[in-house]
Amino acid sequence: MVHASLTATAASSTWLTGFTVCLSLIASIGAQNLFVLRQAVQGEHVRACIAWCVASDALLVALGVAGMAQLLGSSPILAQWLQWGGALFLLGYGLFAWHRALFAPGEGLDASGTRVARGVLGVVGALALITLLNPHVYLDTVVLIGSIGARQDGWLKAVFVLGAACASLTWFVLLALAGRRLQRVFADPRAWRVLDALTGAMMLVLAWWVWRG
Repeated sequence: MVHASLTATAASSTWLTGFTVCLSLIASIGAQNLFVLRQAVQGEHVRACIAWCVASDALLVALGVAGMAQLLGSSPILAQWLQWGGALFLLGYGLFAWHRALFAPGEGLDASGTRVARGVLGVVGALALITLLNPHVYLDTVVLIGSIGARQDGWLKAVFVLGAACASLTWFVLLALAGRRLQRVFADPRAWRVLDALTGAMMLVLAWWVWRG
């Protein structure tokens, strides 16, 4: 009984660690989060976006826990390249958002001002590119979260990854619910211009922060 109690306590503590560490890092303004929020506002393939985000977060954290975090941590040069690459990615994403706000405010709208629907593969494919081509994502999930999970003993590593996946699911469901609340606001095409302008500004600030380390 005592052994079972200690095992349950260790598992719950490890799960909570994975949950809190992951939630503290992903609950911030980022390219992936803004993409999901945008899709939730449009009401377009939101469940598929959430499924992709949770699965990719779990996979990247698991890779870090399995040893990739130690590999990247032992290579300062590679970590530096990831930092610079992440800054450049965020810079490009921000400038692209500003281009939409200033020069293509009607992009994605039909003649009546209604959003043009896209297929699920196109939406998830775009989200996958934003996720996997952003080097800053690897610093967060593989290096930072993965290195903490790698310190867990034996089967508790899997519990840590499960906790991280639950945090990811919780965050993106909340993000989707927030997007649904904003749907009436974004019935006005001008609101999309404001969103793109704010997105560009936030991405440029984040790029500067990542560049400075």
